[in-house]
Amino acid sequence: MNEETVVDYGPLTGLVGTWKGDKGLDIAPEPDGTEKNAYYETLTFEAVGDVTNAEQQVLTALHYRQIVARKSTNKVFHDETGYWMWDAAAGVVMHSLTIPRAVAVLAGGHYDGPDSDNNVVLEVAAKLDDPDWQIIQSPFMRDNARTTEFRHHITLSGDSLSYAETTIVDIYGKRFEHTDGNQLVRMTT
Repeated sequence: MNEETVVDYGPLTGLVGTWKGDKGLDIAPEPDGTEKNAYYETLTFEAVGDVTNAEQQVLTALHYRQIVARKSTNKVFHDETGYWMWDAAAGVVMHSLTIPRAVAVLAGGHYDGPDSDNNVVLEVAAKLDDPDWQIIQSPFMRDNARTTEFRHHITLSGDSLSYAETTIVDIYGKRFEHTDGNQLVRMTT
């Protein structure tokens, strides 16, 4: 008899599916100031299963892809992929991502359970000099648009997902808080 293994995705369970949102706002740096772009996006999370590291750590993982387009032009300006992972034994959520600008991030944070409204709240962060949660970038990006910090906050309530993301970038001779946020609705599971 073939028994299927049940995988516990913990706080990531509710993310599985395809999400769409059209209330996004991107605030990005420009040489002469700030650019604001309204956007819409599709965010897809797929269950990967569990992974055992060094025969000691067990992670469960979701693969995701985020495609973001400007409302003004309908052109994609952000394409991101990566994994969300859950380490139940440590109570740690991890988010690894790459973007086609030669930047990769491994962010992490503790998850202690739902908030007072029974929402799942995921918070992860990474810093350039953090010993655990780091940012890697190409020499060009390091020298011209260096990412020094990354923070991501998701609130999941049933079929509603909202997020706020801040990336601190040293660019154009200044430190800039590049922010994105949106509200999405689950389309499929």
